Amino acid sequence: MISCIDPFDVSRLLSLSPMRTLEGTSSVVKRWSVFVGLTLAVLAACGSLRAMPRAEKHEGRQRIERLEDAWRNAIVHGNIAAMDGLLADDYMAITPTGILQSKDQALAALRSGTTKFASLEISDRKIRLYGTTALVTSRAEVKGSGPEGDMSGSYRYTRVYVRDPHGVWKIVSFEASRIREPGERRASKAD
Repeated sequence: MISCIDPFDVSRLLSLSPMRTLEGTSSVVKRWSVFVGLTLAVLAACGSLRAMPRAEKHEGRQRIERLEDAWRNAIVHGNIAAMDGLLADDYMAITPTGILQSKDQALAALRSGTTKFASLEISDRKIRLYGTTALVTSRAEVKGSGPEGDMSGSYRYTRVYVRDPHGVWKIVSFEASRIREPGERRASKAD
């Protein structure tokens, strides 16, 4: 049964639309609650079904480790073909100075010698897998130069890999930040 809670002629409230009670709608509310509960249960079950099995995670981590080593070797030795195979077509990097760099720009800098690494030592590598995405964080001790000049120093970086429908992992994103020693100041344009 639907009844008016606020009929205009009785309460004298400034309302032209009467409010209705929920009397007689308890079966609708119960059915809706059951529907929402079942939907949430199905979604939770689907989420657990998509969880990556332990063996697959281990294999994925090993694959990303090998790709990270291949990236390091390609960048240190200036191997353009290897780097081209590692980077996705829509790859985007953010350099330590905040400059955006596309795949074509990264390859051109490597090809021209504008970016050159004398050494690159990686430590504290962490790999996290999220389905078809892998997130890698590491520390890098760099000796080399880039478009902005000497870039020797300590860095933290994040690299993101995505696995395509054919199972091929590609680097889609990279960002590096310089680790500054206590008291070390940033270089300014005036320096």
